[in-house]
Formats: sequence, C-alpha cells, structure tokens
Amino acid sequence: MQHRATLALLLLFSIFLPLPLVGAQTKSADDKDEVVRITTNLVQIDAVVTKDGKPIPNLKAEDFELYEDGRKQTITSFAYISNVAKVPNSESPAAPDKGREEIPPDPIQRDAPRRTIAIVVDDLGLSFESMSNVRRQLRKFVTEELQPNDLVAIVRTGGEIGALQQFTNDRRLLIRAVDHLRWNVCSRVGITVFPRYGQAPTGFDWEQCNPFDESTPRALNFILDALARLPGRKSMIFMSDDMPIARKDEDTGTESVGGGVSIGPASMNRGDDLQKIAEKAIRSSVVIYSVDTQGLQLTGLTAADNQLSPPRGRGPQKQDPLDDPRPNNALMYRRWALLQSRREGGEVLAKQTGGFLVTNSNGFQLDRILEDQNGYYLLGYRPTEETFNRKYHQIKVKVTRSGMTARTRSGFYGITEEEARRIQFTPRDETNLALGSPFGAQDLELNLNSFFANGQIEGSIVRSFIYLNTANLTFTPNNGRHDTSLEIHGVIFGDNGAIEEQVKHSAVLSLRENEYAQAMRDGLRFRFDMPAKKPGSYQVRIAVRDRTSSKIGSAGQFVAVPNLNAKRVAVSGIVLRNAGEGPMQITAMANPPARRFPVNSDLQFAFVVYNAAIDAPTRLPNLTMETRLYRDGKRVKDEQTPIDVRNQADLSRLFINSAVRLGSNLEPGDYYLQVVITDKAASDKQPPITQWVDFEIVK
Repeated sequence: MQHRATLALLLLFSIFLPLPLVGAQTKSADDKDEVVRITTNLVQIDAVVTKDGKPIPNLKAEDFELYEDGRKQTITSFAYISNVAKVPNSESPAAPDKGREEIPPDPIQRDAPRRTIAIVVDDLGLSFESMSNVRRQLRKFVTEELQPNDLVAIVRTGGEIGALQQFTNDRRLLIRAVDHLRWNVCSRVGITVFPRYGQAPTGFDWEQCNPFDESTPRALNFILDALARLPGRKSMIFMSDDMPIARKDEDTGTESVGGGVSIGPASMNRGDDLQKIAEKAIRSSVVIYSVDTQGLQLTGLTAADNQLSPPRGRGPQKQDPLDDPRPNNALMYRRWALLQSRREGGEVLAKQTGGFLVTNSNGFQLDRILEDQNGYYLLGYRPTEETFNRKYHQIKVKVTRSGMTARTRSGFYGITEEEARRIQFTPRDETNLALGSPFGAQDLELNLNSFFANGQIEGSIVRSFIYLNTANLTFTPNNGRHDTSLEIHGVIFGDNGAIEEQVKHSAVLSLRENEYAQAMRDGLRFRFDMPAKKPGSYQVRIAVRDRTSSKIGSAGQFVAVPNLNAKRVAVSGIVLRNAGEGPMQITAMANPPARRFPVNSDLQFAFVVYNAAIDAPTRLPNLTMETRLYRDGKRVKDEQTPIDVRNQADLSRLFINSAVRLGSNLEPGDYYLQVVITDKAASDKQPPITQWVDFEIVK
C-alpha cells in the first residue's frame, strides 16, 4: 500500500551554498562479481582448502587437480580471493568492549573485501528449547565474531522475508533482529526436541497450522533469488532442528510430522526440492552451511519422560522390529534415529554447495563457519560440447599436497548461464531490487541523510534529505526550459523484516536556464518525509529513478524512532551545516547530506530534544550536552556544555543549535559526531540519550 509522503525540492534558496560532491561507489567488473560461472567458454567454480580444519590461502594452480565426471580437466584460470580486509598494525579488528556503545559502521563499498552471510533461522523447524539457544548463540556471534566489513542478514522462514532487505554491517540492527526471534507455534517440532516418552507431542497448533506447509523450502528459494543479485561469493547459515529428506514416524511407521503425530500416508519426500535448492545455490554462488540446532541431546530416559506409560501417537501402535525388551534401549535407538533423519536434508544442502554440516554442538561452531569464509580459490576450465547435455555433472577438486582437503560444490546441470537467466526485469522490478540491495545502486549518484523528527502537525516522521548529482540525469529541452522526470521511492523496514511504510512520489522538474545551470553545478536536493507510526528501530531505503533513461540510484540508513508517549527525554536526528550557511530554522533543518567540512572551521549542528523534564525551582529543563568526535573507533575530542533553554518558545520541543571547532590537529578523513544528552531534572535518573552523525574533514 502506498501512503502520502512529503517531498520538497530544495533548489535555489539563499540558505544553500554550492556543495562539494561525495564520490560515488565504483562497481566491480562483471568478471569479479561472478564466482560460479557456467558458460560455453568457461566453467569456473570456487573451492576452500583446509588442513586440520584451518583454511589454507597460499596455494598455486599446480597444487590442484580438477575433475568433471571423473575426467581430469586442464585448469585454465586460477586465483585466490580474500574476503577479509587488511587492517593496518593489527591482525584483525577487535570486537567491541562490553558496556561501550557501538559506533555506527561505515557503509560497505561494493568492491571492498567482505563476507556476505544470510543467517536463516528455520523457526518452522525449531523447538521452543532450541530457539532459546539459537538466540543466545547468535547474539554472541554478532557481538564477538563479526568484523566491520561483514555483511549480514537474519531471516526467519516463518516470518516476513522482508528481513532479507536488512543486509547490514550494523551490529545494533542485527542484535535487534536476534531479540525478535521467537518460537513459532506452527513449528514442525514441539516444545522440546524429543517428544516426551509416554506423552503425545505438544506445541503444534493443528487448527491454525498446516503440517505439510512448504514455507521452509519456499523461503530458501526466495532468499537464494535475492542473494543471486549480490556480487561475489555468498554464504547461507541454515539453522534448524528438522529438515529431513523423508519423514517416517518413529513410533507408528506411518508418514508423520511433529515428531510422532500421525497424519496418514501422504509423502513428505523432499529429495527433489532439496536438489533444486542446491542447484539454485550453486548458480547463485552461495555456499550453504547447515547447523543442526538440536545440539547435544541425551537420548535415554529423563526426568521429563513418563516412564510408567508407553509412547503414544495418533495412529495404531506397531511393533518396531528393532525393539529391545529393555524400554530404555528401544527409546535410545528411536531418538538417535530421529536425530539422524532430521539433519539429512541440511547435510545434502551443505555437501552439494561446498559447505559443511555442524552437529552435536550446543555452540553451533559459528566461529568455524565464519573462518571458513575468509577466502576461496577460483578454478576454471574450458568445457566441451558434452558438458551442456542438460545432465548432471559431478565436480571434484583434489589438492596434491599432503594433509590438505579441498571442499567445493558437488556438481552442476549442463545448462549455460544464458539459458538459466532468461528473466527480464521490469523497471518496477529493478527499483525493488535497488531498494532491497545492501549496496546503493549507482547509475545515479545519490547521497542520503535520514533521521527521526517530530512535529506538532505531522507527528513522528522519518525525514530524509536526498542529494542527487545531475551529471547522469536526462534533461529534455522544452521551450527554453530543461525538464526531467523522476520517481522517488521510500521504504521503511522494521526489526521483524516487515515493511512498515512504503511511499512513492513522482516529480517533474522544469528548470529555467539559470536554475538548470545551478543544478548542473550544485546538484539537486530533496526533502522526503515518511510517517513513523510506531517507535522502533528501522532501516530506511530510498531509490530515485530517472523515468526517461531508467537509471537508478539508491541508499539506506539506520534510524531509531523513540516512544514519545513514554514521556522520557528523546532526541531527533542531527543536522550539520557549514558556519557560513546562514541561520538554522527549526522548520527547515534542511541540511544536504554531502557532509564535508574543512580543517579550522566550525562544524555547526542542530537537533531537537523532546520531553525534557521540568526542574521545579527554575520551571525550566535542566540539560547538559557532551559532544564527542570519533575517528577509526577512537575518541579524539570531548566537550561538555550546559544547554541554555531560556529563550525557547516550546519547552516540550527544544531546538538546540551548537558548534564544534575542527582544529588543525584533526587529520583529514571520516569522523563521527556523537551528542550525549543528560536530563538532570528527571526524577527517575534516566540514562543519557545519544545520537550520531557521520561527516568528513577535508583539507
């Protein structure tokens, strides 16, 4: 559903001066974006080499042998690709200190080394007890293992797939996504990993849920389609208690779901579906790592089992041919068999795509999975006509050095990329893809500054200032004017992956000669408002499309919307300005997002404080402000000043205007400004409120 958005063209007003342009991200060449390639001239595959479980990065082409259907191939292309950026004077970036507020990360450039990871939490195949451990291990993984250039999304198979749009390197957003993981009442597994002995399985809602629901494979297919649009080699970590190839009831012998609840003889064989998923992953350059989240389980009797009654199901009881006269032994066998069968599907996906299966681990070995993605080898050979016979071809890679193991994809079907990619995307499809991609589309150079604001009339909004370079825009002469037609799309994604707001605005600009000359020199600036109906943490995505040429530019930003109804102090986003740009207006706050400032200048900034408490003796708010400058994760400047609110017209919305001196001791580069507001009049000693904005210091 589309909603009304406020769009203002900020052009040719006296409060704006010419702005330096922020450099566009550069696109990688197509051959760098492709990893798995299957063309008439080249079959190229990726492989990881390990020794004693550790990746080996320094091998040469002569150390490898490559086989197709058992026939040795001549390696015609070879390279090692590192996914880990080099960090000066350090082996690896350190994880954040506990208790220290995380500095917002810089956006990842499309051509920067990185690990791209989709963590797929199969909440439709997780027990209640397993989900608790999944949340705990993922939180540890995000806070301790991820590095600044790791691009990660957390997706639930039973939830909104919009979470996939939140590929990010922002730990704050990922932690919020982890915190929103919940056990799904429609899970194929009940409250516990094993049905309790002597009790019918519990937890599955038979009236609301479909036991044959295919949402898990459908979600995997959707995620792979989206991953295919990202450059380079990607990985998927699939976390599930329950992904069998075929299901057979461990008690009754009939086909069943829910760990012992009979549903009749219908087939649940997913062999063909899993093969198609694996093939799509191979074509999309995605490696799948499967994590059996059942972990270490005691298969014998426990205190939770009813040892006085035999196990019960919905179908007639049948004698197990492997029954042991001792009940505990029979139970141990059944539970062991259930553990094995539930992990078979995940093992197939991992082996066929070049990943591995993690079993019998309560910690899930996520650090090992991450290390496995540090780099990979690309090996290519020239195919024969027989390769493209539409049959399946097995691939095997061997390392001639002793003690080393190569892991790659098991094979591929003999179909060229040209045949596999016959989908033609419409302009609408391309726009949606630009909105969803973690990398900004850069056919048009677009820069973005989005933040929370609240007005007495419009209420809470996400306000975005858009800067658009006109160099690649199409202008059509029209009776002495210059016309261009644009579509501006905005999407707000919530913590749970759902689209909270989706707005679109069309703009037809007809510029006079002097306006056109200034636009070509200084660019176009827009203000784009979207309603923020409820508090939360959001990812804002903006895309601009030139309707004449269909060129697209896009960008995104994290925005937190506070709950003003809680009557606690809150802060809007920060607006930056050069000192010479004239007075700031609370109604405009119209700072373009090109945030470059020279050394030995004053960095002016403004924001609004909401809900400040009133100090009884003075009948005024009592606020202090601390401003901090950060570079490369280190604090380089710190100032603390009181806030004078005596001349404020509205004490519930305090407009704060201040400045920081950018001294000659500050080196050129990227910086963050952090503003920390403490409400000293608050009766309940609220913690300080912080807000961030990034900028660049230039010579």
